[in-house]
Amino acid sequence: MRAVSTAPGPRAAAPARRDAEATKAAILKAARHLLARHAHTDITLKAVAERAGVSPPLVLKYFGNKDALFARVMSFDTDADALLAAALPGLGRHMVRYVLSSQRERGADPLVRIAFAPLHGDHGDVLRANFRAQVTERLAARLTGPDAGLRAELAVAALVGLGAMYGIARGPHLRQTDIDAVADRYGPLVQAQLTPAS
Repeated sequence: MRAVSTAPGPRAAAPARRDAEATKAAILKAARHLLARHAHTDITLKAVAERAGVSPPLVLKYFGNKDALFARVMSFDTDADALLAAALPGLGRHMVRYVLSSQRERGADPLVRIAFAPLHGDHGDVLRANFRAQVTERLAARLTGPDAGLRAELAVAALVGLGAMYGIARGPHLRQTDIDAVADRYGPLVQAQLTPAS
């Protein structure tokens, strides 16, 4: 009778450890995607997890519960930090680049989810309040000259329109054009609202 070898064979490679920040970003992206298409009350953690490619317990691990997750999704703070991270003279062009690069590279628009606030009842009120405080009022506080609030709202409106044309209407010419070329054309339109009339 031949002896059977019980020596262990080659070890299976351990599964790659998931990067926590990348996982959180995927969950937030999935939740934003769903929030832009469904009422808040109709979105389940299971649906968010499936879209993000993770398990529902992992969503709970990182965000605690559905309300905490959507509180993050309804906040514009992190996006506003990046959106407004330029000196005032070049801010219009920077904001245009940020909106387009967010869509192209991350598949998420930093502002356009405000357009879906009417879907969300009381949560829509939270989304609107956050948008005003964290984006338009924060931008207005940086502006000099008269009508800073109006000018901030007009500049942001131009960016929301740009994001909607790129991400929702999927304008083929816009999507095929280099980001810098669009920023060169559209940035001055936004900058005109940021600069007080002389």
